[in-house]
Parts: sequence; C-alpha cells; structure tokens
Amino acid sequence: MADIRVGRFDDIADGGHKVYATSGREVGVFRVGTKLYAWENHCPHAGGPICQGKIFGQIGEELTPDKRSLGLFYTGQKHIVCPWHGFEFNVETGRHPGDEGTRLKGFPVDVRDGDVWLKLPG
Repeated sequence: MADIRVGRFDDIADGGHKVYATSGREVGVFRVGTKLYAWENHCPHAGGPICQGKIFGQIGEELTPDKRSLGLFYTGQKHIVCPWHGFEFNVETGRHPGDEGTRLKGFPVDVRDGDVWLKLPG
C-alpha cells in the first residue's frame, strides 16, 4: 500500500466531495463533518462513475401494520446516487441500502497537517 497525497482538507466542503485521479484509478473523497470517506469511482451495479453522482438524504417511509403509508421522512443518512441508473450507497459505509452484499470499494483516508492522504494498493 502506498500513501498518496491528493489535496487539502479545506478544499472539500462539509457535505461535499472531490474526485481525484491517482495511481491509475479515480477515487472520490467525501466529507461528512470532520470525517472523510474514500470510494473507488466505480459503481458495482454497471460500472458507472458513482463518485460523480449527487448526494441526497436517504428517504424512509413509515407504514401502518396493514402497509398504508403514514408519510415519507429523511433518515439523516446521506447517500451517493449513481448518475447512470440511480443506485444508492451510504456515504459513510459504502453499502447499498437494500442489499448488504452490494457495496463500494473503499480506501483508507486520513488528514495530516491539513493534507488529505489516501492509502492505495501499489
């Protein structure tokens, strides 16, 4: 694994992201508060550029026991939505909300002296 400096922490707005091309791959770095999450820019569904998708709050629906809707609500989780087919993945876990086995490929990321560092396979 190689440590690669890709940018500055302050260049990524809270709730935003940047896509970096490095070491022969594209990696999206997403910021949630003071935490960063790094995902390969490849949707496991059909290979789309997942990290170029929009970020939305996950929507839930409250149902009665007989399955009538009581309304929609935001769950508080943020999801990346693939621009090709709309597949969603949790920004923090990389998991698809309906299929635990479908997830994004992640990389370790940290901040040192204000710089963003990725740990990528060599």
